[in-house]
Amino acid sequence: MIKIGLYLGSVLLMFVLLGCEEQPRLPFLGNSDVEYTEKEGVVYADTVYPVIPGFTFTNQEGKQVTNKTYQGKMWIVEFFFTSCPTICPIMNNQLKRLHKKLSKEVNDELQFLSFSIDPTHDNPTVLKKYQVKHHVNYTNWDFLVGNEAETHRLGIQSFLTFAGKDDASAGGYAHSGSFTLVDAQGHVRGVYAVTNFDLSVNEQEYDRMVKEINILYDEHTSSE
Repeated sequence: MIKIGLYLGSVLLMFVLLGCEEQPRLPFLGNSDVEYTEKEGVVYADTVYPVIPGFTFTNQEGKQVTNKTYQGKMWIVEFFFTSCPTICPIMNNQLKRLHKKLSKEVNDELQFLSFSIDPTHDNPTVLKKYQVKHHVNYTNWDFLVGNEAETHRLGIQSFLTFAGKDDASAGGYAHSGSFTLVDAQGHVRGVYAVTNFDLSVNEQEYDRMVKEINILYDEHTSSE
């Protein structure tokens, strides 16, 4: 009886330990800083992670939006331009594929943002036509246009993806084929090079993106 009791106790302990396992968490990307505070003579050091700065853009409906418009949501972000003849259509197909892959519950908490890097051409009317042409009929996907220099700087410095002018590239602009995942507090939590420069799709990166969005969703909903 004692042996059986010890065995059952071990089994119960194992289940308790398994139940207490921490859920996987994604890293915080970007250059962090350390903030020191003193309380009752004791100095505490806290790691401070960078957040996406405030921004103001216009969406495909002609409405002004800011970062606060999407407050409380996770974001998946791309940089593109509507006249792009090469990588952009492939990237947007991957985002549509992603939207269909994710559950309704995840999509309800996720905002898709497509920042145009060519504001001279991509006014709201052009963005709306692009949205209709490519059958992007999702309520949680906005196409944004604003100041060109700010957009390029935002991509490189904050969303950790390249976006800028390049006369040697098709369409006069160059950008990476990556997507950026941002949590509801504005921290970058993942960058995914899904579309290669040879216009092929990196399925391993696509699968990682899907997996990590679901991980972030679990973290997001557990903290609500």
